[in-house]
Amino acid sequence: MRLAIFDLDNTLLNGDSDHAWGEFLCKQGIVDEAEYRATNDHFFRQYQSGTLDIHEFLNFALRPLANHPPEQLQAWHDQFMTECIEPMMLPAAHALLERHRKAGDYLLIITATNSFVTAPIAKRLGVDGLLATEPERLGDRFTGRVAGTPCFQSGKVERLNIWLEETGYSLKESSFYSDSNNDLPLLEQVDFPYAVNPDDKLRQIAVERDWPILDLRS
Repeated sequence: MRLAIFDLDNTLLNGDSDHAWGEFLCKQGIVDEAEYRATNDHFFRQYQSGTLDIHEFLNFALRPLANHPPEQLQAWHDQFMTECIEPMMLPAAHALLERHRKAGDYLLIITATNSFVTAPIAKRLGVDGLLATEPERLGDRFTGRVAGTPCFQSGKVERLNIWLEETGYSLKESSFYSDSNNDLPLLEQVDFPYAVNPDDKLRQIAVERDWPILDLRS
């Protein structure tokens, strides 16, 4: 079975779920709006430019998860899905997933955004598997720290290689769809890389290497 691998934010979604979750926290008054939004936007700009310190960002982004019980977090996330994620859904992305599904491929999302935010989104999209940055838990509570290797840049390749060893899948005839220059390490590992509504850096690389460039937003 071939692997069809997908980035999530700004690839299968018309937006960034990680940044949107931060905005949701601000609008609901769960965090200090002015301070949190300024920091969230700062990290988002670093991500876009390819200069993000992922550990510094996760120290910030995972902290709110540790401050509330799981039942409250789940209620907020249900609201977040309805108000923020559903409007980001792309018909063309659903069609792309369905083409790979009908071809018998294994659909895997691999994302730097943490699994608390992304697991319900992956379920909504109906994919077979998810690799995401994992927030550390102690019992049923989040600690505010990251567990293991963040699923970001070369960390995506590291996490995927571990998954391949555990599952027996291979990258033979695999494809990977992404919008971001941060995903170049993984795009270079697959047989069929695709740039999806790419940022400027990735677009330039895709043109130079003759990688297909897709538009899922039209």
